[in-house]
Parts: sequence; structure tokens; C-alpha cells
Amino acid sequence: MSLSYKKRIATRFMLATAIIIAVVFTTVYFIVQQTVYQNLDKDLSFEANKHITEIAITDTDVHFLNKDEWEENEHREVQVNPVFIQITDASGQIKDKSPNLKENQLPFQSQEKYEGHFNTKLNNRIIRQIQIPVKKNGNVKAYIVAAMSLDSTLMVLKKLQFTLLILYPIILIVLFFISSYLAGRSIMPVVSVINTTNRITKNNLNERVELPENKDILFDLSSSINNLLDRIENTINREKQFTSDASHELRTPLSVLRGTLEVLIRKPRTQEEYESKIQYSLTEIDRMSKIIDQLLEIARADINIGLDSNSSTPLVTLINQILVRKNIILVEKNLKIEFEINNVDNSINVNSFYANLILENIIDNAIKYSDKNSEIRIELLLKDNEVICKIFDFGIGIKKEDLALIYNPFFRSDSLKHKQIKGNGLGLSIVKKSAKAINCDISILSQYGKGTEVTINFKEILRVK
Repeated sequence: MSLSYKKRIATRFMLATAIIIAVVFTTVYFIVQQTVYQNLDKDLSFEANKHITEIAITDTDVHFLNKDEWEENEHREVQVNPVFIQITDASGQIKDKSPNLKENQLPFQSQEKYEGHFNTKLNNRIIRQIQIPVKKNGNVKAYIVAAMSLDSTLMVLKKLQFTLLILYPIILIVLFFISSYLAGRSIMPVVSVINTTNRITKNNLNERVELPENKDILFDLSSSINNLLDRIENTINREKQFTSDASHELRTPLSVLRGTLEVLIRKPRTQEEYESKIQYSLTEIDRMSKIIDQLLEIARADINIGLDSNSSTPLVTLINQILVRKNIILVEKNLKIEFEINNVDNSINVNSFYANLILENIIDNAIKYSDKNSEIRIELLLKDNEVICKIFDFGIGIKKEDLALIYNPFFRSDSLKHKQIKGNGLGLSIVKKSAKAINCDISILSQYGKGTEVTINFKEILRVK
């Protein structure tokens, strides 16, 4: 039989409580039983010792003194719980007994079997009994045997036992319903989580689970689910953005390629025409490859934001490697590089992946938008355990009204006036996402027609000895 989660909680709680209650009830019963018997044994011992003083011992006989007076008192008084007294010699022969025993006699236990107070029967009724040796001159002359009825005691114990047995299932049944109610209240946040997640679809990812007031395990669960939903929403948004960007940017070069190839097959061409069109097609393919690489870099930067990377590289070495890779175009444009380093050596490391993306794109832009025969200046400064990198170019610059848009994907300032400069407007978008990933600040100042200054503040650096 499959039980609901609420009933499983209630059942397990009830079983655990049932064991505890059973132990408690059993303990209570035995404590009450022990207490009742102790009080009864105390009274028996008192009565037995009291009647020892009323015994006359001779060489040949042992009997009670003032037995006539004892019989007369019994006739005058109503005895609710009478005490039976009997004198027995060492061999078990009855020497005398209380009048209330009439023709009956109390059983005698031999010394080897005697263990203090014990239960026995009188006329098929259970009694509590004690026998105490009566000594004279250090020798045991007889035993005084005292007994009391256990009827009232057993009645109390039976009522207690009956009461506990009746209460036990009643308590468990009531406890089960209370536990079910409390379990239902306890799992209400879980039900809310289920209902919320069931409402969430691919087109409705902005809904979140309501956080409980108490910061307990359910609060942590709800927070984890919300964080998961955030990551899923970001992933789907990145997928949509990537698909949109790729289709937008790849449609034009693909159309150009198709048109070029269709022109080639319409009629025979000279070899020079074939080579020219094929070279043009290869250029478009290279441009598509560049676009795809940059789109993938943006997606990868999005995915890895917030994750630690153990890979680090000296900042100076990283910049030098980028300049080496750009050497061909630097020579073509006859650009001069001034690299000024202040208090920064190869012991200062930065994140290899993200710092490379940032510097690669910034330096690439500085080279592309610099005029021929000009210069690019790079400055490194260590300040308050942070490295500030400034990159200056003296090229085209950016219009003031365009500065707020430069981080948008595919935005290019005055792109129609600079068709000779290849690009797709993804570089600074990659820079922004990479800077966010390593807690790096980027600021760009520019004057149109004079040049651009980019300041990169690496807040998280690693000193390697």
C-alpha cells in the first residue's frame, strides 16, 4: 500500500511516539506496583513486629498473650483489611494463630526457600505474607507469620493496567490525526514549490518560488530552486540570443556567397574572374568564422560567469603575447607601440581566459581604429594591490552620443563611414561580459577624431613568488 508523504510522516512519528509511550506506561505501571507493594510490606512488617511483643515463650510452648481480649476487639471493630497472624515452630507446626484465621492456616516457608515478603494463597485468594523468626537467648524458638489480603492492591493495579491499555490506542489514534494535520502544515511550502514549478514553462520562466519566512531547510530548498530557475532562464536567453545573433549576422555573408557562386555558374569565366570570386568567397567564409568564434566566446563567457578559474598568467607576459600575435598588422600600418610598466612584474598574475579576451579585443580595436603611422600607448600601474592598465590610441575615436551603446552586440559607431575597417560589433560585448566574470572595471573615454583611452582595473590579482 502506497501512503502519501504526509501520512508517511505522521505514521513514522506515531510509531516513534508509540514506542516511547509504551516504555513510559510500562515504567509507570511497575513504579506504581512497586510502590503499592512497598507500602503493603511496610504495614506487614509493622504488624508482625508489633505482635512479637504479645508472644509468650516457654520451654514447651509458644502462644499469644491476652488472646481473649484480642477476640473481643475483633468483634467490636470493623476490619477493612484484616491482618492474619500465626505462630509456627521451626518445623512448621502451628502453635497459635489470630482468631480471624478460624479453621484456616497460613502456609509456612522453610528457611531455605524464604526470601522476605512473598505472595501466597489463603482460601484460593492471593495474600501477601511475611514470616519473622522469634528468638530467645539467641536461639530461634518459633516464627511469627503475618499476612494481608491483596484484593484491594490487585484491584488498583488491574484498574491501572486497564486504564493504560485503553488510553494507549486512543492516544495513538488522536496523535495520528494531530501528526497528519501538523505534517500537512509543514509540507505546505513544498506543495507551494510544486505548484509554482508546475506553472513554469519555457515561455514563463520569470516566475519564482515564494521564500518561506523562516530561514530553515525549506528556505534553502526554495532558494536553490530559484537559483536553478535563474540559471535555466539565463541559459535559454543565451540560446535565444545566440540563435538570433547568428541568424542575423550569418544571413548576409551566406547571401553574398550564394550570389557570387550563382554568378560564377551562369556562364564560362576567365581564370582571373574565377580566382577573384573564389578569393572573395573565402574572405566571406573567414568573416563568418570570425563571427561564429566571437558568438561562442560571448556564450562561453556567459556560462562561466561566477565560476573560479585556477588558470592564471603574468599580465605583462599576456600583453606581450597579444602584441606578438598582432605584429603583422602592426607592421602593415606602421604603428609604434609604447609599453610602460610601473611596479608590475611577472609575479603579478591575472585570469588567463578572461584577461586574454579583454586585452585581445581592446588592443585589436586600438589597432584597427588607429591611423597609419601613429602610435598605441599601453601603461601598467600597481596601486593598492590592484593593477590598472591603460590603452591609448590616436585614431578615429567614438562619437559622444555613441559611447552609451558601444557594449551592445553588433553595434558599430559610424560603421558606414568606415567600411574598410572589418568588424561586427561583438568585441566590446565580449569585453563587458569577461570583465564581469573576474570583477574587473572597464571605462572608455573618447574624442571623435582624436582617439580613445580605455582603462582596465584588474581588482583580483594573484601574486606568484
